[in-house]
Parts: sequence; structure tokens; C-alpha cells
Amino acid sequence: MLKILPHSQKFIIKLLFVAALTLVISSCATKPPASDLAARSAFKENNDRLEPFNRAMFDVDQAIDAVIFRPVAWTYREFVPDPVRRGITNFLRNLRSPITLASDLLQGNVDRAGQTIGRFVVNTTIGVLGFADIAADLGTPYHYEDLGQTLATWGLKDGSYLYLPVIGPTSFRDGFSQALDTFLIDPVAWYNYADNPGWVRWAYFGSVYIDARANTMTATDELKASSIDHYASLRSAYRQNREKEIRNGAPAPLPSMTNGEDDPFAEAPANK
Repeated sequence: MLKILPHSQKFIIKLLFVAALTLVISSCATKPPASDLAARSAFKENNDRLEPFNRAMFDVDQAIDAVIFRPVAWTYREFVPDPVRRGITNFLRNLRSPITLASDLLQGNVDRAGQTIGRFVVNTTIGVLGFADIAADLGTPYHYEDLGQTLATWGLKDGSYLYLPVIGPTSFRDGFSQALDTFLIDPVAWYNYADNPGWVRWAYFGSVYIDARANTMTATDELKASSIDHYASLRSAYRQNREKEIRNGAPAPLPSMTNGEDDPFAEAPANK
């Protein structure tokens, strides 16, 4: 354990530096003038203060994906039998149960924490290390929680939208919390950063990425084909999906009818 901490500390220190730099840059972004109500509303809704940077990173990511990740994921999906791929997905999900359990508890959701423990025990034993999702067959479906969702339930805003190569769409809050999930909560990451050779670590993270890329390939291809602005469409889809995850699938709340009282862009009333 002690040999893991230095790696994590160095990474987190670098992350904090990048986060602070990003925050400074984002705070310098210019809001549209108050007279341009449409632009002002779009600026608030998009919450993308780093859009030029994000679009550049999106282009880099798309180039990397086209050359490396998509061909590998396509080959994996086409030539590996579906039952085998489903088993690998189940196995990788089972490995991340500690992150879900910690987040369930931090959110005070004891019932879901109990479901997570039950799923892990059943699938690890009867399901042969999680390759078979026996718990789902018994009526306890899979759910995933992370620190970003926990922070959202605590009231922390997501911060500016952020797009990073390989990582993809995220936000200031979720990108930071994802790193904390990986290096502070995930026992698999602790194991990978111990005395194991580097290929073990890269094999694990690579398998997680390729599995996810293969599972989302159809949806991402359809989104790209139907989009006039692929970047904007992906940003919108990410936000909607993330908000649904935070609400645990519950319907979105009705918009507040405050006549602008809670609108940070609303003009202050004139003094009488």
C-alpha cells in the first residue's frame, strides 16, 4: 500500500495543478453582452467556457479514435462472440463495485449499497468472478455510482464542460472526481500501481476502454451521422446522460418559475 501512495500523490498533485490552471483560464472567458439575450442564454446553457480548447481536443481525440481505438473496438466487436464480450463487460463492472459501494454510502443510500454488496457477493461466487450477472437474473439489476455523482447530490455544480483526448467529454467536477475514484477508491488501481509490470496496468485500462468503446459504437456512430455539429451534439448527449445518472433515472424536475430571481445573468432591478 505504501508503494502505491507516491504514484497517487504525484498524479493528484499534477491534477490539482491542471485543475487550477483550467479554472483560471475558464474564469477569463468573456460572457456575451447582456444586450444579446440569445447568446447570453446559449452561453449559460452550454456552460462551455473553454470551447475553443475543447473543440481542439475533440479533433485530436477523433483523430486518435479513428486510427487506433475504433478499429480495435470494431475488430473486438466483430470477431469476439457476443457471450464472451458480455462476460467481459460483466467482469469489468464487477471489479468496479467498490467505487459504486463507496458512492452509495457517501450519498446515504443504504438500500442501494446493500444491493451493490449483494451483487458483488453473488456474481463473484455463483457468477464466476462476475463473468455471469446472476444477480440481475435474480432481480437486482446493475447500477453504477461514482464520486462525481456523489458530489452532485451534495450540491456541487459541475463546473465548466471539459473535453480531453481519450477520456472524452467530462466536466471540471467529474474529471477531478474520476481521478480520485481511480487512485483513491478503486482497489484494482491500487493493485495495478503496486510492483506489477507496466503492461498489467495498461492491459487493464485498455480493456476497460475498448470494452466501453465497443459497447457504445453504434450509438456514437448514429450520433455522428445525424449531427450537423458533432461536438455540440456529443456535449448535449453527455450532459443529458450524466444528469439522468445523477438522478438515478428519475424524471427531470420541472423548471423553476422564478422570473429570473435565481438567474445569474438577470439584470438587477433599477433603484427607485
